[in-house]
Amino acid sequence: MEPTPRIRRLREAILAQEAIDREEAELLWLRAWIAHAEEPWHLVRRARATAAVLAGLTPRIDPDDLLVGRFSQRSLSEDEREELGRLRGEAMPAASPSYGQRAHMAIDYERLLRDGVAGIREEIAGYRSRLDASRPEDLERDAFYRACLIALEGLCDLTRHYADRADALADGEADAARRDALRAIAARCRRVPEAPAQSFYEALQAVHLVTWALCAGQRLSLFQLGRPDRYLLPLYRRDLAEGRLSEAEAQEGIDCLCLMLSTYTARGLAVGLMVGGRDGVGTDVSNELTRLFLESIAHTRLPYPGIGLCWTPDTPEDIMARATSLLAEGLTHPALFNDEVITAGLRAAGLPPPEACLYTHSTCVEITPVASSNVYVASPYINLLQLLHDLLGVPSLKASGGAAPVGGGGMPTGPARAAGLDTFEDLLAAYEDHLAEVIRAAVIDENTCQASRYYHGGYPLLSCFVNDCLARGKDIDQGGARHNWIEPSFVGLANLVDALHAIRRFVYDEARLTFSELAEALRHDFCGREDLRLMLLNGDKYGNDADPVDALALRITDTIERLCRPYRTYLGGAFHPGLFCWVMHERLGAVTAASADGRRAGEALGDGSGPAQGRERLGPTAAILSTTKWRHEGMLGGIAMNLKFARSAQGPEFVEGLQRLIETYLARGGFEIQVNVVDAATLRAARAHPERYRDLVVRIGGYSDYFVGLSERMQEEIIRRTEHGLG
Repeated sequence: MEPTPRIRRLREAILAQEAIDREEAELLWLRAWIAHAEEPWHLVRRARATAAVLAGLTPRIDPDDLLVGRFSQRSLSEDEREELGRLRGEAMPAASPSYGQRAHMAIDYERLLRDGVAGIREEIAGYRSRLDASRPEDLERDAFYRACLIALEGLCDLTRHYADRADALADGEADAARRDALRAIAARCRRVPEAPAQSFYEALQAVHLVTWALCAGQRLSLFQLGRPDRYLLPLYRRDLAEGRLSEAEAQEGIDCLCLMLSTYTARGLAVGLMVGGRDGVGTDVSNELTRLFLESIAHTRLPYPGIGLCWTPDTPEDIMARATSLLAEGLTHPALFNDEVITAGLRAAGLPPPEACLYTHSTCVEITPVASSNVYVASPYINLLQLLHDLLGVPSLKASGGAAPVGGGGMPTGPARAAGLDTFEDLLAAYEDHLAEVIRAAVIDENTCQASRYYHGGYPLLSCFVNDCLARGKDIDQGGARHNWIEPSFVGLANLVDALHAIRRFVYDEARLTFSELAEALRHDFCGREDLRLMLLNGDKYGNDADPVDALALRITDTIERLCRPYRTYLGGAFHPGLFCWVMHERLGAVTAASADGRRAGEALGDGSGPAQGRERLGPTAAILSTTKWRHEGMLGGIAMNLKFARSAQGPEFVEGLQRLIETYLARGGFEIQVNVVDAATLRAARAHPERYRDLVVRIGGYSDYFVGLSERMQEEIIRRTEHGLG
């Protein structure tokens, strides 16, 4: 099935889209925030600001839109711009700070489609009827419920305005087909999300508009669509059976839904959805919509949405074959997630089977429970290599220039701490002690963020769609959500392991190098010591199925899990680590001095849980064997395994071989695997002539992005990744 002309035009418009203008929403928020300064309940004040934004946004419907909900992009008047500048200068600095990770989650879309806003209002009325406002705790709950109702009314105002706009456009539309489409849009917006969805297209409209409204009305980003092949399936099958919908019409609607994500998400971020996987009793639920969402990848050919396919041994063969063929075309989606490994990790975290099977990759590969999450992902990023440098007395590049390392380990670089470490085991023990210090400091920082949100935050509109906020009578920022854990992410595993192995060999076992000589060379980026760098670089490396090296990865990952396990978040959740990096491997690498693995100063760190760039010398199978020698279940914070293949080297058996390779990784307990099929020559051409390659998409560290929009350092990092061949 080919994309329709509408989808082709929408895609081209997105590629030409410049920065997303949110100034109208910001102005509406600040006006309302000031106007309600005397509101005694902070949460109600925030709800009034949210409602004012949603009710005041200029409804925009573009000529090819089938689903509506976009930022208007209208230019503010001179007076409005002056007002916005004044409010930014006066109102924002006076607001109490509210820190910590936001969004990175999927709401309860099943509840939205089943009950609509009307059902949520009815539930709130039931809870309020049982309150006694003379009791302080009930008084606070009542304020929360009032805030929810105010925010929901703003949402319904927004949809009414879109219905009116669609009807007004239809009145002036000469083309009969477009006029009918606009009337249909108006009719849908007069029903959903106020009422339960009664058709497939009503469901698509409700899902999109509420997701966008959560971003626009609350000034947030990065809400995921969860598992649409599950919650859309009943309406799809009913409409198809009753003749109201064809498969081609459903595909176009799905393509529109996927494309709309790019209309309000800034480049360089990540939003997406997941398909496939098992239900709570272990049955693979892959279905017709799973296939249509996979097909949308070929139709949209953009970074968003990042589609994850949840693999089980029972995933239908045709679905795996299509997923692999899409990757072989160089499309970067889907990423393949191991449903068994992830659900096992969620069950170990205390989730019952029906919940453990409903998770989403919150942006890249971080795992959050659908419908019930207040999880802070990638909080914080911790530079594993810099912690080793701290022991050696090698400061970060930023620290040596007088500034703190960006996203570093949380500890200042001090004098050499390696003196007196007589054995390699002493070094490992010292490293683990330092890692424990850094994790403890990170826990304090992240819990401080959660506390700031408890007192100064609040998202009443979002709380309406997250279990168990309404039942508890608490906002998501005050502990209303069912799951409130935090996911610190540890970057540079491969570099750390390679550096430790080099130190074990050349400092301890062979005594060819002293700690002071090594530290001096690292501080000066191997200046005058290229012989030393090559000696360190050419030793055994992680990713080549070498047990002595890979055993260090097992030791480090076990230690990370063990050290995170005792801590609790401010809201009572756990700390679940991950080993993914987004773009932080490049950013942290840029401020990290040369390292004992032979890496030069400023070069990117390893791009996930696999081998460092260019270090896998024995091909992808050896890399897969190395990266699956340690347990992945406990890393709910996400694991990304990158593979890169040369497109020009593909033979007739490439797709079949790639599928076998992916399934081998997953069958061995791998968490997630993602594939780039692109030639280094193409990447270099894109760097030289970006205007010719504006839609070239590549996989980074858990997500996909436009290659020409990456920093020069990140582009070089992608080019340096090893290109594999198969067969």
